[in-house]
Amino acid sequence: MPEIFDLSVEKRRLLDQDGHLLVLGGPGSGKTTIALLKAEKLITEGLGNHQKILFLSFARATISRVEEKAKGMLNPINKKWLEINTYHGFIWGLLRSHGYLINDSRLKLLTPPEAGAILAPFTNEDRDREKLRLLNEDGLLHFDLFAHTCAQLLTRSEKLSSIICKKYPVIILDEFQDTNGDEWSFIQELGKRSTLIALADLEQRIYGFRGADPARVGQYIDVYAPEQFDFGNENHRSFGTDITRFGNDLLTGANRNNTYNNVRCIQYRYYNPPHIPLKTEVISRIRKLSVENRESWSLAILVPTKNLMTTVSDFLSEEQTFGNRRLPIIGHDVLLEMAGPSLAAVLIARLIGKESLHDGLVKNCLADLDAHIRGRGGNTAPAQAKLQLSEAIRNYIETGNIRGKNRQLLIAEVTRIAEEVQEFRFSGIPGDDWILVRKLLQNSTSPEIKQVGEDARYLRLLRKGTVLNSGLSDLWRTNGSYNGASSLISNALIQEHFSSTITTWKGVHVMTMHAAKGKEFDEVIIYEGPSRYRDKILRQNANDRDTDQAKLALRVAVTRAMKNTTILTPSYDSCPLL
Repeated sequence: MPEIFDLSVEKRRLLDQDGHLLVLGGPGSGKTTIALLKAEKLITEGLGNHQKILFLSFARATISRVEEKAKGMLNPINKKWLEINTYHGFIWGLLRSHGYLINDSRLKLLTPPEAGAILAPFTNEDRDREKLRLLNEDGLLHFDLFAHTCAQLLTRSEKLSSIICKKYPVIILDEFQDTNGDEWSFIQELGKRSTLIALADLEQRIYGFRGADPARVGQYIDVYAPEQFDFGNENHRSFGTDITRFGNDLLTGANRNNTYNNVRCIQYRYYNPPHIPLKTEVISRIRKLSVENRESWSLAILVPTKNLMTTVSDFLSEEQTFGNRRLPIIGHDVLLEMAGPSLAAVLIARLIGKESLHDGLVKNCLADLDAHIRGRGGNTAPAQAKLQLSEAIRNYIETGNIRGKNRQLLIAEVTRIAEEVQEFRFSGIPGDDWILVRKLLQNSTSPEIKQVGEDARYLRLLRKGTVLNSGLSDLWRTNGSYNGASSLISNALIQEHFSSTITTWKGVHVMTMHAAKGKEFDEVIIYEGPSRYRDKILRQNANDRDTDQAKLALRVAVTRAMKNTTILTPSYDSCPLL
């Protein structure tokens, strides 16, 4: 834990400052650390009965990191008076308890996978209207409406707003620069009675697509006239390296023709199969990290697109021969968009539960498959051909009629799989039994069913200690079967979304550059794919706004590393930002 005498003059001044605060600083500059020290000082000085300091951030990974840091910094007794949560998690808690004040129907969460399936036929413009209709008429709450709805709730109920702010007299707002308009409205309701401490990095605003406004920090200053603190380029995450300096220089182009300690930019040649340079680099870094720290090390492979992320994951999951070298399988986790895997889990849960064929199992499985076809893209609407297939499946469920060879194959395959699962003798070990059903889907001759099995490979819900794994084990102990798994999966998906379980980033992790925000690793490899036309850090024909966003995203990716950052870009089409 940093002692007071280790802190800069500016940070010591912050600890003694009352009222609304604005804390600016780059990656690893100590914004979170000083916020936790400030929280402990306020707790030590004394809170009222049942009062807490509230710390809000966007990503669960950030919350996990802050929780871990708070455990090491705060007195255990004081830690009990600090509540750490995501914006979504905190808002959902309020709406679940008090949503009846603004809606006749009891609010029910519409998870992203469910939302993707329901909203698939709508254009982007019509989707917003449909989200509001679902909320107002059916009580189904989309994640995009969380902050909007909660701001309305606090505006309409002065009494509730007063109670909430009395419980949380000081609220720390992490990643403040990324708040959208609805979140800003919600924050202003809290700021009417609570003291706000906003933490922001103006150069990490990479979520413009979801409404983050470059004027937000200025708006905060105008409304609250906070005391301002700027930690500039202080660097505690990668102290002793040039990683942060390189990240900052990327924004101005000063990185070109410069060299930096602990930062390497490697231009690789084309290989067949592709991605060989990445895999050899990963193997080399793993060996080095394993020698330095056998017990606990972390390596992130960060890529520009989701498409390249799954391609890289598949490549690492297979063995290759390169010259006289055998490149082994590399175990890793992949941080995938969870709509596809979550909807795949719904179908597998129905099959593993062995619902009776006489109770409409085939039609229920077809309905689950239909939801997967419509919703696996999350916020991305499915292609027209997929929507037409979806309509054909729905028509079959209603009438029993289907036309077309491929569609008839799909129906036949669902029927065959449903019948085969009835004959399975499960072991009672949830992970093993789940994989048994998943492989049955992966081996299907129907592309749509095969896709369900492929998506399910990325499901993280089955790890030991998760709600789904524990729930399936309980079902088996109670019933000697997984009967009831379908009901279990919905609850597991919701709990997984709001889970604040501490995540330790050990081993190899593959994710997009955007998804890395709020995380930190021993080493980072940023990989730009070999294609000239896709999977690039800066896309072709980029305008000025695209270029600025690419610089910000690359800076975020670079500064996730504590020890070393390596950037791999093709020599024949290297990234122009480097």
